[in-house]
Amino acid sequence: MSPAGKPRVAVSGKQQPQHGPWQTRMRKISNHGSLRVAKVAYPLGLCVGLFIYVAYIKWHRATATQAFFSITRAAPGTRWGQQAHSPQGTAADGHEVFYGIMFDAGSTGTRVHVFQFARPPRETPTLTHETFKALKPGLSAYADDVEKSAQGIQELLDVAKQDIPFDFWKATPLVLKATAGLRLLPGEKAQKLLQKVKEVFKASPFLVGDDCVSIMNGTDEGVSAWITVNFLTGSLKTPGGSSVGMLDLGGGSTQIAFLPRVEGTLQASPPGYLTALRMFNRTYKLYSYSYLGLGLMSARLAILGGVEGQPAKDGKELVSPCLSPSFKGEWEHAEVTYRVSGQKAVASLHELCAARVLEVLRNRVHRTEEVKHVDFYAFSYYYDLAAGVGLIDAEKGGSLVVGDFEIAAKYVCRTLETQPQSSPFACMDLTYVSLLLQEFGFPRSKVLKLTRKIDNVETSWALGAIFHYIDSLNRQKSPAS
Repeated sequence: MSPAGKPRVAVSGKQQPQHGPWQTRMRKISNHGSLRVAKVAYPLGLCVGLFIYVAYIKWHRATATQAFFSITRAAPGTRWGQQAHSPQGTAADGHEVFYGIMFDAGSTGTRVHVFQFARPPRETPTLTHETFKALKPGLSAYADDVEKSAQGIQELLDVAKQDIPFDFWKATPLVLKATAGLRLLPGEKAQKLLQKVKEVFKASPFLVGDDCVSIMNGTDEGVSAWITVNFLTGSLKTPGGSSVGMLDLGGGSTQIAFLPRVEGTLQASPPGYLTALRMFNRTYKLYSYSYLGLGLMSARLAILGGVEGQPAKDGKELVSPCLSPSFKGEWEHAEVTYRVSGQKAVASLHELCAARVLEVLRNRVHRTEEVKHVDFYAFSYYYDLAAGVGLIDAEKGGSLVVGDFEIAAKYVCRTLETQPQSSPFACMDLTYVSLLLQEFGFPRSKVLKLTRKIDNVETSWALGAIFHYIDSLNRQKSPAS
């Protein structure tokens, strides 16, 4: 018996302390309290963590967008000249870094240009890198099977994702502009193609606006190409400095653009040939026009006597004085196959061909005297044709005079009269280009610079178009500036 008169409980080994009823109750209360705290703390911690994550995502998006608009300010000290506040957009040398993605949906293929820019403090941006990839055929080839167009677009988007650092994706504008290939399609088919592209773009991680996909106005195409050439030659960096003109010959359309210095040019220009351009806080009044249907492939069809987008009636053969008299074959254009042949020559092939080309060009091209005094760069099919007959180096390009195209045309046409070649359209194409340039007002002695690249950058309209787009985004953000 214990001194208190209560029996002692024997336990093997050490004696265990006794717990009274109040101690047992307290232990139960303590255990339940811990359980309640755990049940409350876990969901509370989860909510707090989720709140922090959502707040971070919103902050990241806001700063990315702010960084984009800060980087793309365009006027010295206010627009293109402002400092960006995102550390992600600052290079080690203090230059602001930003990107732009432009899809060129042409008549023969779709191309992606991924541009990287750096902006030195208080200066205009410079292009530091370009990634380029092209796929064939063009978007217009999918007019009757829209779903198939998505695969190629996604493949080109993957190129951009690999080239641009992840932290820049949300601030990088993504744009597609279609040119003559889609302009020549029936409106409903073209819009269905563009809608499919827009769906693919919206699913991408890049900065995508409601106007991210569109058919490019022909004048804008010429203006954008003018911006590209003058940006790459440095002409845009010096206010009031000399600028260069631009000639582009595509498959469906051809463009000319230059900055007039003579008042007579401005006064004599027909309606629609002059356009105001605002760039780097300066306004330029450009002479710019796009001739739809006078691109090289569309011109071929017109010279052959065919109609755009329509097969020849009853499968009739198209006969042309611009082809070798002995030539018979097939030619495909805009998904239509034509049977073509030459005709018996009653005079020299070049004379007959030139007469036919002049019929096609009659009253379709505006001539201006000032082009004689402006330095011009020419590219696309101008380059390809000149390189094909050895007028310029096929890799490096070069300069020639307009009359060189006529000399080459006469030689090739004369050769075709007796020796049909593997390039049956060479006589036609060279004759067409020679006369087109003269219709524009270029004398035979006028020097043209033919190039594919300037400082290793493609001389297409894509670079100028992305500048245009970034500038428009900036004006939307700061309409008062």
